[in-house]
Amino acid sequence: MIDQFGRDISYLRLSITERCTLRCDYCRAGEGICPRREELKAKDFIRIAQACAKLGIRKIRLTGGEPLLRKDLIEIIQGLAAIEGIQELTMTTNAQMLPGQARALKAAGLNRINISLDSLKAARYFEMTRGDLNQVLAGIDDALHADLQPVRINAVLVHGRNDDEVDNFIALTRDKPLEVRFIELMPIGALGQDESMRVSNDKLLAKRPWLQPIPPRFPGQVARDYAVEGYQGRVGFISPVSHQFCTDCNRIRVMSDGMLRPCLGNNLEYPLKEALAKGDDALMEVIRHAIEHKPAGHQFHQGFLSEKNMSRIGG
Repeated sequence: MIDQFGRDISYLRLSITERCTLRCDYCRAGEGICPRREELKAKDFIRIAQACAKLGIRKIRLTGGEPLLRKDLIEIIQGLAAIEGIQELTMTTNAQMLPGQARALKAAGLNRINISLDSLKAARYFEMTRGDLNQVLAGIDDALHADLQPVRINAVLVHGRNDDEVDNFIALTRDKPLEVRFIELMPIGALGQDESMRVSNDKLLAKRPWLQPIPPRFPGQVARDYAVEGYQGRVGFISPVSHQFCTDCNRIRVMSDGMLRPCLGNNLEYPLKEALAKGDDALMEVIRHAIEHKPAGHQFHQGFLSEKNMSRIGG
């Protein structure tokens, strides 16, 4: 479906839970165990995705929180993979629960996977996330063996915390077909509001002339891709603040409580629960209206304060 600014909205980020196993500095720092808020059922997510597919959505990414906390995850994946028109089904995970599950996810219909990893040093990783680095590394290998490729590693760089590990992350692409992506810290959450904590992707690139630009793997992707000669993988830079890509944004987000957010950097939301109860025509009408009113761009440079953290919106 084409929105009012001529953008083809073809990508749905579907957050199936806001519960998470981690407490990352830039998302849930200082919070305790995630409460089990009212989450949609598997059949509701599938109905929403079916309506979106009829309106032109062709790609779905499952997010959270941590999607692997859903006991009905396989049912959700199978239902989404069977929807006519959906060409790609992916998932973002912190991989704490991934080892031993990747093959089942692939068999259910998942195409590829993104894994959040902010440090390659065990003690620092625990300090930043309260997680176990060994689980993540095992999950990466499991995903590669299950052919959930390309396996992408998402690293949010924080000044003075993990930006000294950039070259260690790039080295991961030497012998494995991994895509390591450095993501700018966004002004969501307390840490993200401090601009001094944001690491410039442009400066990282300027210091590493051996990173050569290469064509994007997927049309419409937001990452700028690079590679090191002779390495198996690639390196991407995602810069939503310094290199705003809103004019090409093709996505909408649906949260686990049934709220639809057309733009990450805007608090505008549309409730889908009432429409779900009324029927598919009503559901499609709300989604259509939300797409038609998708903002021109985010408000990160206008003092934007998100009313929800990333685990609630869908990271």
